[in-house]
This record gives sequence, C-alpha cells and structure tokens, in this order.
Amino acid sequence: MDFEIGRSKRARRAYAFDDIAVVPSRRTRNPEDVSTSWTIDAFTFDVPVLSAPMDSVSSPEIAIAIGRLGGLGVLDLEGLWTRYEDAEDKLAQVRELEGDQVTAAMQKLYSAPIRPELIQSRLAEVRAAGVPVAGALSPQRTQEHYRTVVEAGVDLFVIRGTTVSAEHVSRSREPLNLKEFIYELDVPVIVGGAATYMAALHLMRTGAAGVLVGFGGGAASTTRATLGIHAPMATAVGDVAGARRDYLDESGGRYVHVIADGGLGTAGDIVKAIAMGADAVMLGTALARATDVPGGGWHWGQEAHHSELPRGNRVWVGQVAPLEQILFGPSPVADGTANLVGALKRSMATTGYSDLKEFQRVEVVVAPYRV
Repeated sequence: MDFEIGRSKRARRAYAFDDIAVVPSRRTRNPEDVSTSWTIDAFTFDVPVLSAPMDSVSSPEIAIAIGRLGGLGVLDLEGLWTRYEDAEDKLAQVRELEGDQVTAAMQKLYSAPIRPELIQSRLAEVRAAGVPVAGALSPQRTQEHYRTVVEAGVDLFVIRGTTVSAEHVSRSREPLNLKEFIYELDVPVIVGGAATYMAALHLMRTGAAGVLVGFGGGAASTTRATLGIHAPMATAVGDVAGARRDYLDESGGRYVHVIADGGLGTAGDIVKAIAMGADAVMLGTALARATDVPGGGWHWGQEAHHSELPRGNRVWVGQVAPLEQILFGPSPVADGTANLVGALKRSMATTGYSDLKEFQRVEVVVAPYRV
C-alpha cells in the first residue's frame, strides 16, 4: 500500500523486525529434532551464522572458532589484521580511546596501507585450522586486492559495502564490473548490501552465490543519520527473497542465497529474518557481546573510520558470555542476546518446522504500527 507524503511524494510502508512476529501452527516439535544447517555452493554449515567482517568481531582466531562451531567466520581484509603485524596492540588502542578523540584516532590507525603479505598470512592461519575460509573486501578495494585473496585460498569471497550496485557509474575510475568479475573467479562470491527487489535481482544476475540484505545498519552504524539511508529489515528481506524466487524461474533453477546483514541484535531478530526468507544471517553486534572477541565489549565497523565521511561509531555493547554460549547457551540472560541457535531451534519447533527452508513458510503477522 502506498501513502502520500504531502502533495508530491508517495511512499510505501516498510517494516522492521520489531514490527512483525511469527505465529505458532497446530503442530509442535522437539527442538532436538530441528535442523539449522544450510548449504551454499559446495559448503554445508551446521548453523546459519556468518560473522560480520568487522575488527571488533572477527579475528583469525575467532574465524577459526566460529568455523569449529559450525558457522562461517569472515575476516575484514581491510582491517587492522591486514595493516599491522601487531594487530592485537592496535585493537587494544581502539578499545582504550576516550571522548572526542575516538573517530580521529581510528581514522589515523586505519590509514596505514593494507599489506598483501598479511592478507595471505591471516587467511593461511584460518585455512591451517581446517575450517572454511572467507574474507571480505569493499567494492572500492576489490580490484586492487582480489588476486591476493584468491591466491591465498579463500573458499568464499565476500564483497560488502554500505550498498553495492551491479550498475555502478563513475567518471573518474573504471568501475568494478561485477558480472565479468564473478564470472572470472573460481570461488563463490557473496555480495551486498542490497535492500530492494530490483537491486537484488541485478546482483543475482551477476552470478553471485549469495546476496547480503541491508546496509549493515546495526548498532555501530550512523548511516541513517548521515546519509538518510535506511532499510527496514523485515521488508528488505522479504523483497530480496521475492527477487530470489523470480530469479530461480528466470535462470532455470539457479538458487541464490539471501543473507540478512544488519538489525540483528537478538535471537528474535534472527528468527524473524529467516521467517521472512533469509537463508542465513551475518552477525555483528550479536557476536560483539561475546567475552572472547577482539572488541572487548566495544563494537565498530568500517564506516566508523572512513577517511572522508565517517558513518558509524565505536559503541559499547557490553559483554554477555563466551562465543560458544552466545551461539549455543546456556544463556545467563533472558533478553535474547545469548543461546541464539537454541532460540532459533525452539522457535522453529514451537511453530512446527523441521528445517530452515520449511521455516521460511511460517505465518507472519504485523504488530500495530507505531507512529
């Protein structure tokens, strides 16, 4: 339904995860009988969780830990780990920043050049542990570093930005042609963010194996305040899932995975993302609350240290429990910030569904709209 805003503009109503809820059916199941596994390309994961490529969340050690727990750890290949040998020391500096110095100090720390040999060594560390290897670059850095990344032996390559277009136009530089780029690569590519049906459909037509939904607009983002851009995530996931359905018909059966990225602070948000059609979720804030991740209770993303227009902050999200407890419990709190996978299984069992693909068909209702 469209709404008038004044006399010259029409807009449609969109919904965030807080605006919707899933509805139990007549059947229930034992949570132990529920499967949360999913497959992308040749890789099957026990849980539908990818770590966001943010220095406060993902280090080589944490990527390995997430891989051993059944998820996919994604390294930020433009972060401190690929700029400094002593990344742990630089992370400690970020954690200890105070007051008005935070943004400027982070911009200075992240102005050091990205070193190809560190990209290789960090990814090699993950590969040596025997878990799937994934690294992320922004669209702006992909042309410069993708050969190093592929030669280092990634299993999945992530191109992640605030918004990624298959039709980027530039007068000053040769834009990244995603269709040609993905076609020439030997590894599956996950690309995003996208938040509309048409943008996602265009990305799917490039040959991407997965599309990230959203603008990474979590607790550490100020994109809405800075750029006026926002993607209410329930609507965004539903739109992109619709593009996946139509592309499946258009392509003769090629399935592109939908991965929700942003606005996923609690287990309930993860449940709703999958109910709206997501195959998996990319978690930042939810994992940043672990006691053993690099942020130490602080959380920040690439936007927080942008050299020209920072669109994020280093924010305090607190510490709840070790990573394994955050994912699998037992939870020491009752606010949905721990035992994320256990909560997803229980919700699926309560509504009568045995796997993630079935759960995408669950009934969803809209709560009374809050003005």
